[in-house]
Amino acid sequence: MLEALEASDGFLSAQQLHATLREQGQRVGLATVYNRLRILADTHQVDVLRTESGEALYRRCGAQGHHHHLRCRRCGSVQEVESAEVEAWAHSLAKKAGFSDISHTIEITGLCEKCHG
Repeated sequence: MLEALEASDGFLSAQQLHATLREQGQRVGLATVYNRLRILADTHQVDVLRTESGEALYRRCGAQGHHHHLRCRRCGSVQEVESAEVEAWAHSLAKKAGFSDISHTIEITGLCEKCHG
């Protein structure tokens, strides 16, 4: 599954990944693909983005460790970003609300430099 994600140029839905695996001759069910993607996301081996309609898209994680994404709404390009300010903000916000042992995912959408203008 990771190999198929690495071979892709961008993000894939679980259905697209399932179709790719089937085309490669792998006998795998769609439920298995969803379960494996959840595990891979939980272990930070794949990135997960949500489309405006709420569909999850996946790709092999390009950065090691915790990071966030900037995604262009027009062309779909994605930039991985690491930011100490975001981490400090998330932990401060959680602390003020009385939360501990937090995790978070932040995705910022907009128009990339190529699409802007």
